[in-house]
Amino acid sequence: MRLVSIFVVALLVLLFVNFSSKFIEPKICSTFSIVAFDPQANEAGVAVQSKFPNVRPIVPWAKANVGAIATQSFANVAYGPVGLALLENGATAEQALQILLQNDPQKAVRQVGIVDFKGNSACWTGEECFDWAGGIVGYGNEKKYGGKGELIVGKYYAVQGNILVDQRTVEAMAKTFEETKGTLADRLVAALVAGGKAGGDRRGEQSAALLVVKKGAGYDSTMDNYIDISIYDHPKPLEELQRLYQLHKLYFFKSDPKNLIKIDDKICRELQQIMKDRGFYDGPVNGVFDEKTKKSLQNFMGWENYDVRIRNDDLIDIEVLQDIRKNYELWKSQAGKKK
Repeated sequence: MRLVSIFVVALLVLLFVNFSSKFIEPKICSTFSIVAFDPQANEAGVAVQSKFPNVRPIVPWAKANVGAIATQSFANVAYGPVGLALLENGATAEQALQILLQNDPQKAVRQVGIVDFKGNSACWTGEECFDWAGGIVGYGNEKKYGGKGELIVGKYYAVQGNILVDQRTVEAMAKTFEETKGTLADRLVAALVAGGKAGGDRRGEQSAALLVVKKGAGYDSTMDNYIDISIYDHPKPLEELQRLYQLHKLYFFKSDPKNLIKIDDKICRELQQIMKDRGFYDGPVNGVFDEKTKKSLQNFMGWENYDVRIRNDDLIDIEVLQDIRKNYELWKSQAGKKK
């Protein structure tokens, strides 16, 4: 039955891709990107930077427990949703990419990277993509390179780029992704930044995006878009992506247990004074972490958008505490200017 599903979806895909190729004018999306899958965390994601505005709705596509796709160069956006439909119905990354390409009359100008939730990856660079263009996939303890007119397959990630300074961009991305420790998102961001430093898009920078999916990992456990960050237009989108990613981790990631510290007398007094000045606490500044202080802190943290790091004990995340201190100093300086 699964094979029948693939063939049915494939037929619909061929019709849709062929239609979109003939009647929808493609937009050039000179870019470099990486798609990847983390089998331990069961996450898939895409990181991309381009000399093209608002790259987020064009290049990166991902679905939890299915896979991730980057469609670029003269991008056929249909490759995103229909490629994911193929993966969801049992196609491997390579099979999905072959189906997408085989009836696309403009496949020579396409560049695509795909990874599925079994860890298979595939990358295609069309013969007519603007120089420099090519890609790399993971391949055991090695890497597999692919130039124009080549479809390459590997494991766990695919890096691709077009209109690049040279191939050092994709090489730096692959190397950095493999060597960086941390979460999938940490590795994707590090790889993208490394690609920019190695040369990147030879026309410059403009937009960037990071998309990571994991089942039920979103804000309220009902969303699968674990991380979804877009920089529409910016003189330094990679720096902005790094900044926004750090903000996202602060406001949307739960506390790492190793970052939790006890609210002792000194910290308690500090928090009581901050909350008193900000209008969230009307008790004594005595260093006693009682129920009144705890409730005030919970309300204050909700007001400041630390929702997922609110606690019901006498611990606080050091990252939250540092941000509270920073924002308090900013608030005091702004309050002083108004006097």
